[in-house]
Amino acid sequence: MSTDTDPAPRTSQLVRILHHDVPASVVVFLVALPLSLGIAVASGAPVAAGLIAAVVGGVVAGLLGGSAVQVSGPTASLTVVVAESVHHFGWAATCFITVGAGVLQILFGLSRIARAALAIAPVVVHGMLAGIGVIIALQQVHVLLGGASLSSPFQSLVQLPHQLVSVHHGDFCVGLVAIAILIAWRFLPRTLRAVPGPLVAVLAATLLSLCLPGDVDRIVLSASLFDAIGLPAVPAGGWFAVGVAMITIALIASVETLLSAVAVDKARPGHRTNLDRELIGQGAANMTSGMLGGLPVAGVIVRSITNANAGAQTRAATVLHGLWVLVFAVALAGLVQQIPKAALAGLLILIGVQLIKLAHIRLARRNGDLAVYLATVFGVVFLNLLQGMAIGLALSVALLLWRVVRVTILAEPVAGARRWVVTIDGTCTFLALPKLTAELAKVPPGVPVTVEMTVDFLDHASYELITDWARQREDSGAAVDFAEIGAARMASVVHGPPERGHSRKVLDEVIGPWRRTGNRVDRIAAGIAAYHRGHAHLMRPHLDGLRHHHDADSFFLTCADARIVPNVITNSGPGDLFTVRNVGNLVPVGGSDVSVEAALVYALEQLDVRAVVVCGHSGCGAMEALHREVQAGPGLGDWLAHARPALERFRLGHPVAEAAARAGFGAVDQLGMVNVAVQLETLYAYPAVRQGIEERGVAVSGLFFDIATARVIEVRVDGIAEFDDADRDVTAEPVRSRGGGGESRSRTEGVAGRRISTTM
Repeated sequence: MSTDTDPAPRTSQLVRILHHDVPASVVVFLVALPLSLGIAVASGAPVAAGLIAAVVGGVVAGLLGGSAVQVSGPTASLTVVVAESVHHFGWAATCFITVGAGVLQILFGLSRIARAALAIAPVVVHGMLAGIGVIIALQQVHVLLGGASLSSPFQSLVQLPHQLVSVHHGDFCVGLVAIAILIAWRFLPRTLRAVPGPLVAVLAATLLSLCLPGDVDRIVLSASLFDAIGLPAVPAGGWFAVGVAMITIALIASVETLLSAVAVDKARPGHRTNLDRELIGQGAANMTSGMLGGLPVAGVIVRSITNANAGAQTRAATVLHGLWVLVFAVALAGLVQQIPKAALAGLLILIGVQLIKLAHIRLARRNGDLAVYLATVFGVVFLNLLQGMAIGLALSVALLLWRVVRVTILAEPVAGARRWVVTIDGTCTFLALPKLTAELAKVPPGVPVTVEMTVDFLDHASYELITDWARQREDSGAAVDFAEIGAARMASVVHGPPERGHSRKVLDEVIGPWRRTGNRVDRIAAGIAAYHRGHAHLMRPHLDGLRHHHDADSFFLTCADARIVPNVITNSGPGDLFTVRNVGNLVPVGGSDVSVEAALVYALEQLDVRAVVVCGHSGCGAMEALHREVQAGPGLGDWLAHARPALERFRLGHPVAEAAARAGFGAVDQLGMVNVAVQLETLYAYPAVRQGIEERGVAVSGLFFDIATARVIEVRVDGIAEFDDADRDVTAEPVRSRGGGGESRSRTEGVAGRRISTTM
């Protein structure tokens, strides 16, 4: 037996790190290095700041964060705001802003609002990223052409024609090669793509730049990495702008980190990031990076997914990748100065373009959010990042409110009848008063009208308008009926402030059973009144089409037990089931009782039903009396005699009873299933049933309703199975044990023509 001090677990952990995490860290290092350099150049920060941020993001965020494989470092989404900060406040003050953003992130994590941050509308996040992509591409095009990135997207657009005229061919050629390699790299075999494309593109472009005649603008390292470390400086003024910059960096870094963490969790089933701890780790990393003179960091989806796909298992991969960046920056700083800026510009242009995803645009268009997406993009590009996000959020909230409070109101005559129907569907508030008034005015005077209200919210203003209108019509002799189908009821408005109704309450009212109380209430009369007030109006058009003919789909024989509601468990409507009930769902053979046979013949020969169904249920009193051989006396005892064959087959070890026992059902329920199987055999022997099978393909099937779980089980003559509604087709699978966790996924959409072949 091992203990915590045994070397075996430590050795296993070391092997795991060497086998999985070390190779993964090398892959992530190769991806992160060129990106960190490019982001530093694009931000207008010292090149060493990108390397410092990569080291700190790997080590500090990797050790303190809430995810084992998420990789943090400089990110393209922060390029715009950092460049603006450097332009207005200088680099040293930007480092101070980064420290402040880190403090805010720690406060975010301690306040446990990480999950709430994910509530930002995805279309706003997508628009923000697309706007950042546009800005990066516009700025870096100038670097690709041999110029310098400009401070604003507007200036980048205005100066672009001039830059195209004065293009530097060497830089342009190097940048195009980098872009071409990055695009082509996606189409290479997987084995070659194991080497990161950005690294190959930068190396190839660097080698090409050394061979080209003329000068190519290259990265400049003014000092070693350690010499570049410097304390931040407190800004001289403009504290409001400084605070806005801190909040902007903190929000963008936090949102990107959380989205990246969620994406990594989806790629690694069974692993879940502690989002609050992740924000604390990110805040600590940003404080450290700012104190050392580095760029702000965030969790980066590309590096994180690369780390997970490379086989990383623990935090060691993330931490080691940061250490590899440190070793490279110290030992091989001379190589960094050979990298052309145009190569990194090509890399960043492609990153910027990739932030504008066609899938996001199609999704926004399909969801009706394209205006929000475009407004966010234009706001980010032509105003600033925070204002663009604010515009997107405000527009998305306004669009949401418009959709939520929208109500459909329609007044129209009933075809073939001197009656009108006013339909009110949705959220009925004072905002709907103009439309409500206009539609109610369409109803001619003197005609009866039904007001069908399918509303989930009704305020006092709408209630008063509707009731005043109804009172005026009734005073003039016109009848007004209300059909309240929705979750919000008019009576509730009178007794208190309006509340949004819940659909579950409506369902409970429709399918919930009566409860016996001490009150002397006529339940039938009360139920009929509720039916007339509620869903009689919905039943009317369905029944109107059936008033001259009976078009039943299935003959349904079930027990007289009040807990079995055939139309509910088969999801069928009026006219679908020709239902026959008796005690124990029996098909008598011989004797004076021919009621079942008469109904069966009528259903098969006159109604042309497509299915014959026998449905038993759990906890059946008839089966319990039969199993205990209770002497029921004349009448009931004579009737239960028809079930004796089922009892005998049960005692002989029927395969259905064995299958039911394996599924966890007790003896009485096993007998109930055997009884269904025996009744199926009896039905197969009926001449009318055999003729229906041979001539019209009539399906004969058995069901068993388990009251405890509200699930329906298929019963055959030799086994049982469950329904599965995958792909809207019913197949069979073995019945899971009642105590095995997880209920059946069954849902019967009509029972005609379905055969279950799997048995137990």
